[in-house]
Amino acid sequence: MLYNKITLRELVGTVLVEAGTENPNIYVIDSDLAKSTTTNKFQDVFPRRFFESGIAEQNAMSIAAGMATEGKIPFYVNFAIFVSGTCWTQLRQICYANLNVKLIATHPGMDGSYDGATHHANEDIALMRVLPNLRVLSPSNPDELRQAVKLAIEHQGPVYIRCARDSVPNIPAKCQMEMGKAVIAENLGDDFAIIYEGSTADLAMQSFEACRKKGLNGKLINIFSLKPVDSVCIRRIAGEVKKLVTVENHSVMGGLGGLVAETICDLPAHAPLMRVGVEDVFTESGALAAVKTKYGLTVENVLKKLEA
Repeated sequence: MLYNKITLRELVGTVLVEAGTENPNIYVIDSDLAKSTTTNKFQDVFPRRFFESGIAEQNAMSIAAGMATEGKIPFYVNFAIFVSGTCWTQLRQICYANLNVKLIATHPGMDGSYDGATHHANEDIALMRVLPNLRVLSPSNPDELRQAVKLAIEHQGPVYIRCARDSVPNIPAKCQMEMGKAVIAENLGDDFAIIYEGSTADLAMQSFEACRKKGLNGKLINIFSLKPVDSVCIRRIAGEVKKLVTVENHSVMGGLGGLVAETICDLPAHAPLMRVGVEDVFTESGALAAVKTKYGLTVENVLKKLEA
């Protein structure tokens, strides 16, 4: 399985410029991280539609709420830890009012790397998916990022887009993405199913290939839409395969693994579910590959879970 890799956060500014060119109602709000999130590209093209709040994340979220109230389509772009954790109270009010605010969260999970545990967002899926009215999307390649932004603009209400800083496969999307629909990326048999969210696409694909080389034939499931989730697909697959393993750049508590567990728990019978992700700990600062290895996001750990 050969493919080039790309980091999605480098495309954020480009995708927003494309969207802003088509729709003059789109605005971007930053909190002193425009270069890191690449929204400085939007600022260069549309300076009058770019707002810099400085390191005042709650204020930025409140500004987005005000813009939405006035009929604009604001995109607040920041690291996932700040969009989800720092601004959770303000976001909850946005969701309560079902305001048309769009959020792009870069550096999810351990993607903060050397920024340390304070900047790692291993809880953002858990925090976001409990909020009523909020849609949660997790693209895994450039096509999916563009489609996620398009879906967010078309949807009337708040949307959270989880955008990897680490590398993901630079391959075309398998199909037209939809809210509430999973994508069966590979379907070679019923020995197992690897279920992943966008930021772990590379690990999931490498793990799937390693399984194939061991003579195991299974399925690879891309959960592009974390909320609403494709419960029909997940429940059907849980009844077909021998083992399930979720792969996420997130805590195993409350994230994708928890979501799948909730989705299948009332079935009379289903495949055993194993979870690959961060255990109940704060992760450390360091080189991204080393940090992910230390906390179990490896092909070897996926295989270990499937062979348990």
